[in-house]
Amino acid sequence: MLSSLDGLRLVAFDLDGTLIDSVPDLAAAVDAMLIERELSPAGEARVRDWVGNGSHKLVERALEYATGSPPNEQAVDSAHDSFLEHYGRASCVHTRVYPGVNEALSALNERGLVLVVITNKPHAFVAPILDALGLAGYFGLTLGGDSLPQKKPDPAPLLHVAKHYGISPGECLMIGDSRHDIEAGRRAGFHTLAVPYGYNHGEPITDSQPDGIVESLRELV
Repeated sequence: MLSSLDGLRLVAFDLDGTLIDSVPDLAAAVDAMLIERELSPAGEARVRDWVGNGSHKLVERALEYATGSPPNEQAVDSAHDSFLEHYGRASCVHTRVYPGVNEALSALNERGLVLVVITNKPHAFVAPILDALGLAGYFGLTLGGDSLPQKKPDPAPLLHVAKHYGISPGECLMIGDSRHDIEAGRRAGFHTLAVPYGYNHGEPITDSQPDGIVESLRELV
């Protein structure tokens, strides 16, 4: 059980569902892609349960919902291009920072901890969103789902940042909202901490048995 931040040198954060609520803008781009194909929009509530495995998987889930059958790879690739175009035009219109995030990041930064973002979102969107929300200055490194050949729940992105900073995994913490974050952290040898308010495919995050759970990141202050 994670009882304190003592002994930690690096904290890795998931992005969507942990630091920011991005579903409104993701859902708008998904629905624009579907409508473009004369399919019924999915709506924000459904998209909320589809987020977490990267944009390609999000689009695949949306197409399967809208058509009633698994789409072929060519259809997914084409729809994914359309989604990226729509999302690129409006990736931070309704996206908001969760309460307590700014306070937590400021406090952790003052303690001298290395802070990084490890997300499955395409990396091209990460910096513009962090900049727009005033969060970019807290992080020394950001990794997207396409930054490495592997993405969460594979431990490779976590091990990459630990190696980059020369910090042992046992001195690192992974904070996220989904089972993929907790699995990646566990496999990498990181401590794990979960928030229950994000996107976890409708499953309680307690099922993933993180080392700790906080209702708000403000509890880290």
